[in-house]
Amino acid sequence: MCLEEKEKMIRLYNTKDLKIEEFKPIHEGHVDMYVCGPTVYNHAHIGNARPMIVFDVLKRLFEAHGYTVTYVSNFTDVDDKIIKKAAEENTTEAVIAQRYIDAYQDVRKMLNTKLPDITPRVTETMPEIIDFISQLMASGHAYEAGGDVYFSVDSVPEYGAISHQKLEELEAGARIETNDQKKNPYDFALWKKTDMGIKWDSPWGEGRPGWHTECVVMINNNMGPLIDIHGGGMDLKFPHHENEAAQQEAMHGNELANFWLHNAMVNINGTKMSKSLGNVMWAKDIIAELGTPLTRWLMSSVNYRKELNFSDETIEAARRELERVMNPMKQADVKAALNGAAFDSSIDEEEWKQFLDAMDDDMNTPNAYAVIFDTAKKLNAALRSREIDWAAVGKYRSAVEKMLNLLGIDVEKIEVTEDDRAMFAKWNEAKAAKDFTAADECRKALTEKGLLQ
Repeated sequence: MCLEEKEKMIRLYNTKDLKIEEFKPIHEGHVDMYVCGPTVYNHAHIGNARPMIVFDVLKRLFEAHGYTVTYVSNFTDVDDKIIKKAAEENTTEAVIAQRYIDAYQDVRKMLNTKLPDITPRVTETMPEIIDFISQLMASGHAYEAGGDVYFSVDSVPEYGAISHQKLEELEAGARIETNDQKKNPYDFALWKKTDMGIKWDSPWGEGRPGWHTECVVMINNNMGPLIDIHGGGMDLKFPHHENEAAQQEAMHGNELANFWLHNAMVNINGTKMSKSLGNVMWAKDIIAELGTPLTRWLMSSVNYRKELNFSDETIEAARRELERVMNPMKQADVKAALNGAAFDSSIDEEEWKQFLDAMDDDMNTPNAYAVIFDTAKKLNAALRSREIDWAAVGKYRSAVEKMLNLLGIDVEKIEVTEDDRAMFAKWNEAKAAKDFTAADECRKALTEKGLLQ
């Protein structure tokens, strides 16, 4: 498959342009992708897990088409909440940050995600951040006021292009910190003076950087002034991503990313998840309860741009769906083992193509799930044939496994032991002798081991 063909395959919804566009990389055969990471002052909740999964699947999709991917996701280890927690626990900000960085990475591993290739930290990027701010001041895009430094949004005519909002139509105070020092209420802090918590020396006095500057500097440091994809949750579109883009335009005169991708939020029982409502669900607890395959299956069950609802009903529906897919695969392994059949790596190419076509269409996971269900149904039918075509069974099974792997769901191959074989033989003998009590006991034992549906 030539590169030109590969570039035409994947189509993604570009938030900036408000439409699905063909993906074309900046560098042939390679993708640079940055996804905003967490502010590490607490554990990851299930909403934080959604971008982990969404962009992990996107990376796997690119790799399935032969691209290499550099995936960068930062850790914001400087923040008022980190400073507050360190003071409450009488420890340092570094201790708090490392604790939750480790916890966040543990959740990524629990979710079977491919860890980001680079995970820069704000505390390790301070000289570059200070230099970046100094250059913005020198070019007239930023100004100092009382020891703080602000970016002038009026200096960038394109401000609002990412979020499609006009300054005159916005309400001052909506996620915007207002004060009398700003020339414009929407000017945002690049540097904040402080006498509390961790701080650094700068030309403007002791302080720490603003959130919006941290990410844009880490992108430039690790991938350069223009990247293929910038991603994150929908809640970051404004003001965070808008402010990142404005700084890049001011500094380099170009856009920060060719594609802006945003995943929608996670609701709990139809209600927005929030601490004030007391309905925050920690990702580690959900994964421990549901398991990795079911968690990932549920998280990808709706398109990434649509809100996802966690409830007993949606969890149970996802469980039934996944069983519809997994059970025929288990039976294929068991029956093949009992009949001495072996599967090679061949897959049903037509089913795989249909799956990729769905995923290439802005990661349309509902349509991709439909292909998985159809392939699993064909696998089940092949297993029930009087004369089983083991080559066909193997191709359907391998196709389903490959589809699930792209979604980050690993399939555990069923191993049939000698004791299992003996139990199957005993079961068949009991059925032939019409010893239904013994047959039921054997069936129960085999079912409990997952060897029978």
